[in-house]
Amino acid sequence: MIRLDGNFGEGGGQICRTALALSTITQKTFEIYDIRKGRKDSGLKSQHLYCVRALQELCNAEAEGAELGSLDLKYFPKKVVAKNLDIDIETAGSITLLMQALLLPCRIIRA
Repeated sequence: MIRLDGNFGEGGGQICRTALALSTITQKTFEIYDIRKGRKDSGLKSQHLYCVRALQELCNAEAEGAELGSLDLKYFPKKVVAKNLDIDIETAGSITLLMQALLLPCRIIRA
């Protein structure tokens, strides 16, 4: 399993979003710890959580720690299957941040 430090560099959610996308594409499991630990409100925010949930639906993945505020996440992807997703992140969280995790996996479906 690939292990990532979620507090690396500026310690934002980009590491988590990128890991989710690449893990989904390669079907390689990963775990990330200390997600956004250096931030005032550390852990998974709504937009990160909905990245996980959308990708879980897209590839029938399993995830441990996929809840608001979680500092740790384990993600176990399977094969990506084409389907329509209806996603409502329920906050003012950025849609473009959500799309960072979804665009690459969705692209492989069409390739």
